[in-house]
Amino acid sequence: MFKTYFLFAFSLILAISSNAQSPTQQVNPKLSERVSAAPENVFKMFKEAGMNPSDHVLSAVENAKVEKAFAVLPPLHQKILKGHLHSISFMDNMPNTALTSPVQTPDGAKMYNITLRAGILHETISEWATQKESTCFDQSEEQGYEVKIEAGSLDAIVYVLLHEATHVVDAVLDITPHPKDREALVEPTPFTKNIWHKMNVPNSSSTDSLLEMTRFRSGKKVASSLAPNVYKQLSETPFVSLYGMASWFEDLAELESIYHLTKKMGQPFCVVVMKGNNEVYRFEPMKNKLVKKRFRYLRRFYQT
Repeated sequence: MFKTYFLFAFSLILAISSNAQSPTQQVNPKLSERVSAAPENVFKMFKEAGMNPSDHVLSAVENAKVEKAFAVLPPLHQKILKGHLHSISFMDNMPNTALTSPVQTPDGAKMYNITLRAGILHETISEWATQKESTCFDQSEEQGYEVKIEAGSLDAIVYVLLHEATHVVDAVLDITPHPKDREALVEPTPFTKNIWHKMNVPNSSSTDSLLEMTRFRSGKKVASSLAPNVYKQLSETPFVSLYGMASWFEDLAELESIYHLTKKMGQPFCVVVMKGNNEVYRFEPMKNKLVKKRFRYLRRFYQT
């Protein structure tokens, strides 16, 4: 069976397991041509959970979007993927946005499959990110609060592929520790030092009681009326997003994705809390001094 490090609605990364699918074809050197059906164990995992995903065959327009998304990845991402991306797959009826999982190889080389929900090919980053963020808040109280993400009009695949590709880079280069047990206390890397206590437990100085109540920390929603305070508290941490607080893997992937989107591609990324027609709070992670201090760990992604 798989050992699952973490599973939320939008991303999954799996530890290596004895029954991971072995490669059945030679890897094509062009990244955008590595599209294939998802590994059998990915289908099996979803089906055993009572879901019915199906392989999605890309149209010419969708293929072009995938090729563009690969083309705008940072230099190090492209280099690592050329040697370590076994395949990329698209599914319909997939319950989450994406997952990255290892593929067993005869020589023990680190190879990975990235599986994506096909629907993101027809969503913008703003649309997708807004829908994702809204799952953190309970709207049943009907007090008129709404959370929106302003992230431009690029295709969501650009962001999601970058996020998942960062997981592959991390798995290959160990930018974060990769313990076999999520409860293990391990030697920190420069990226996790003084911020993370365990794989999915931030240091007490990097979180607070309200943030610990949010979905990617507790698995539960908080009242939408708390949204302004949630993002005020988040602005006092070194994290760029609520999802980045899920684990140090997601912390790295979210930081690099939002950094690349804003600093390298010139796109916005703001969380806006509205009440009716009035803006009550705006969180811009790239303006956070604690976040800026971590930019130095991203330089390696752009060195050629």
